[in-house]
Amino acid sequence: MKILVTAATGAEMALSIKHIAASVREENPMVFRTKGHEIVFAVTEVGMVATAYHLTRLLAAVKYDLVIQVGIAGSFDRNIPLGDTCLVRSDRFADMGAEDGETYIDVFDLGLADANERPFTDKILENPYREDQLGTGLKEVKAITMNTVTGHEATAKRLDGAYGCELESMEGAAFHYVCLQEQVMFVQVRAVSNYIEQRNRAGWRIDEALANLNGWLVRYLTAKTML
Repeated sequence: MKILVTAATGAEMALSIKHIAASVREENPMVFRTKGHEIVFAVTEVGMVATAYHLTRLLAAVKYDLVIQVGIAGSFDRNIPLGDTCLVRSDRFADMGAEDGETYIDVFDLGLADANERPFTDKILENPYREDQLGTGLKEVKAITMNTVTGHEATAKRLDGAYGCELESMEGAAFHYVCLQEQVMFVQVRAVSNYIEQRNRAGWRIDEALANLNGWLVRYLTAKTML
């Protein structure tokens, strides 16, 4: 089985790489092989454009059985405890459109894209693989992807009201888009590092989110490859 693990930054998967490197042969930098399985780690950099570019290059070069994106995210839903790790079931581009005064019009309603043209389903980029296929064991959430992370109360209310989503990231929808187009099994997993509000670093729980995220990733890779 060939597994590709991606993240926008190396810090988001560093603990997992350290753990695996201690027990599995590193064939090449960031490439580990064990019991006939291959695990490749790759940093795709921050944002949608970088994610789409690097991920497309990776998938064009090698056929993977599973592609994983891990990362931290902000949450609109304060019922999700900080540090919790979630499976993103669906994602969408939330700032691809136009403003008309106080009104936001997405690219689909502008008539510039078809809401149901592959890989979209009613504007959404849905993971088509069932939990019994993915085996994450995680709570499922909906997410949006933004070029500019939300830090204004009015924007947060608009986005939450328009999309009813729980999480926000800067890469998730691009990851879903490429994987759906390339028809590869994929899973996006995010740990909640903060609630979406005016920028408040004192309230962030990045270390806890990263520890939980990487704990899940090590367990998941172990189950998939019998490390």
